[in-house]
Amino acid sequence: MEANSTLLYVIKKKGECMANIEERVESLIKQKIEDLGYQLYDVQYVKEGQSYFLRVFIEKENGSIDLNDCEKVNDGINDLLDEASYIKEQYFLEVSSTGIEKVLRKDKHLEDNIGNNVQVNLFKPVELLGKKLKEVQGMLKSFDKDTITLQIDNAKEEVEIPIQRKDISQIKTVFDWDN
Repeated sequence: MEANSTLLYVIKKKGECMANIEERVESLIKQKIEDLGYQLYDVQYVKEGQSYFLRVFIEKENGSIDLNDCEKVNDGINDLLDEASYIKEQYFLEVSSTGIEKVLRKDKHLEDNIGNNVQVNLFKPVELLGKKLKEVQGMLKSFDKDTITLQIDNAKEEVEIPIQRKDISQIKTVFDWDN
């Protein structure tokens, strides 16, 4: 079983729009991370309270990421980030494993998890199966920009959640802790 290992470093940078920073950072560090023997899963740039965080999520073939892996990737990308200087604010760089329950933010993440159990958390409840739900769990069957289709255990048929991505607070894989 994989632990969610995280390594923190404080770095000072120049900045711009958060989504654009994520895309630029991902393009910048992807090849370096692959050269080190890992896969880049995701990059998140967020503000929490007064602090900014650049989170880099990595994976490797055998699935087990530890603190040494995080440190190796941190050391490998640190100079690239300094030279590119994409972020003006002071921020914390976190290099981390994806964890057991992966957050699915991109189409590729969703595509890779068709047939797997996921949990969809919504900002506001929707009417499904005769109930108002803010959280729906089931097997991911399909998705597009307007809907997510799940096979829900207690429903015989597939359930289409008619929501746009902006209405979703989070989608993540669900690990079966009982088995």
